[in-house]
Amino acid sequence: MPSTVRLPDLPYDAWEPTKATLHLASQIIGKVKLARHPKQSHWWHGTLRVTPRGIGTQTIPFPGGSFEIELDVHDLSLRVRDSTGARDGFELAGTSISDVYRRTMDLLDGMGHHTEILAEPYDNPHSTVPFADDHDHDSWDHDAILRWWQSMSFVDEVFQTFSGRSFMRTSPVQLFWHSFDIAVTRFTGRRSPSFGEGGRRSDVEAYSHEVISFGWWPGDPEVRLPAFYSYTAPEPTGLADRPLDPAAAWWQELPASHMAMLKWDDVRTAADPRETLLTFLESANAAGMSALGLEGADLLDTGPLWSDLDERFPATRGRETR
Repeated sequence: MPSTVRLPDLPYDAWEPTKATLHLASQIIGKVKLARHPKQSHWWHGTLRVTPRGIGTQTIPFPGGSFEIELDVHDLSLRVRDSTGARDGFELAGTSISDVYRRTMDLLDGMGHHTEILAEPYDNPHSTVPFADDHDHDSWDHDAILRWWQSMSFVDEVFQTFSGRSFMRTSPVQLFWHSFDIAVTRFTGRRSPSFGEGGRRSDVEAYSHEVISFGWWPGDPEVRLPAFYSYTAPEPTGLADRPLDPAAAWWQELPASHMAMLKWDDVRTAADPRETLLTFLESANAAGMSALGLEGADLLDTGPLWSDLDERFPATRGRETR
């Protein structure tokens, strides 16, 4: 992506009602995936992905085939497609969360993919009302949704690039629908010293091993601005004493830990947004690895990058070799 990319402004106050509706809608389709997809470590089987047209479940297998659900931001619609060639959907404009829930379940039933979910918000700051009874969340500001998706598509691409720079076990770049943030996580391979101690079931499995996680979220009622973050868990001593780049980044003190932070506006208005974000990710990763006592370890060895290979093998640049 060229350094001249123009990224949209995304002031939280201007689209809060739509963000709340979109967040709740993502939880409906996310819960379907969580219920139907084969289990994977760290809850990766339940997350959503950025697609060329919005966000979606990607493939959900079933005996003899598969299906997927996509929230299409261009048509502002919800679509279900399966491997038989069947497809159906509905427009989101004018619908409430109650409508989205009912019509999504009806679509799945009609296509032979009946799914039962716990039909209520999970850890959602906007609502605790069961989906079937939520007639209040019905805001679908199309322009705001497009700006959110354009922002997230940029983040997705940069996170994908960052993922390829390490041999550490790394998660997919994924949208966590409970908190509505897009994130990628690196694992040191070491079991977390606090594994199994307290916390919810989801937290215990998610943090079974040491992690350095990186993400972006568009804001919520408590943090009312879009921002990037990184944390190391369990947090090692002295993490927040490590330097961060660029200069606008800072360590945010939380009740029991620290989080590296960088505002979305500091990235989108930079001369080179992509490089600015990569600099932040690399510095937060270096801080975590250093505090964990892994600075200089083989885990940091990225090996030859594709650009290096192109220089060494110019005859095959841009082509697969067999």
